[in-house]
Amino acid sequence: MSRIGKRPVAVPAGVTVNVDQNNLVTVKGPKGELSQRIHQDIKVFIDDNEVRVERPTDNKFHKSLHGLSRTLIYNMVEGVTNGYQKNLELVGVGYRAQKQGNKLVLTVGYSHPVEINEEAGVEFEVPAPNRIIVKGIDKQKVGALASRIRGVRPPEPYKGKGIKYENERILRKEGKAGS
Repeated sequence: MSRIGKRPVAVPAGVTVNVDQNNLVTVKGPKGELSQRIHQDIKVFIDDNEVRVERPTDNKFHKSLHGLSRTLIYNMVEGVTNGYQKNLELVGVGYRAQKQGNKLVLTVGYSHPVEINEEAGVEFEVPAPNRIIVKGIDKQKVGALASRIRGVRPPEPYKGKGIKYENERILRKEGKAGS
């Protein structure tokens, strides 16, 4: 049995969870509102401040949906309660980030600055020229936008220059052997 799927999701105070007849789960909280359609075979129940997810059979497809559905609901509850954030660091001489309005402007060694616009529900913070914080309530959007920013200049293995996640460890290569 799915170990993740059978655990109930605790609903904190100030958060409401609704499930309609089409298995559309809507979560409202202090930071906003998120909704996600759950597969029609999976049953979602709301009991006194807990959300439970059950599957109809033990076949492999339903087992995988069971854990996925519970995790999606948990991520929505966590997002509207605390929110999510990804921290990025710019490593390299002259590499810097600036926030101009709702755009992030990156100077990372190209002949032109790279501009990335904020998406709905996701915002940037630039506390220092070499640090970027991507915040939002939707875990998927925050991760995707942080990945897109990192993809502008991924860290290279020789000097470690580029845009990396805060705790990312870069495998370094040895340089050219001198004779």
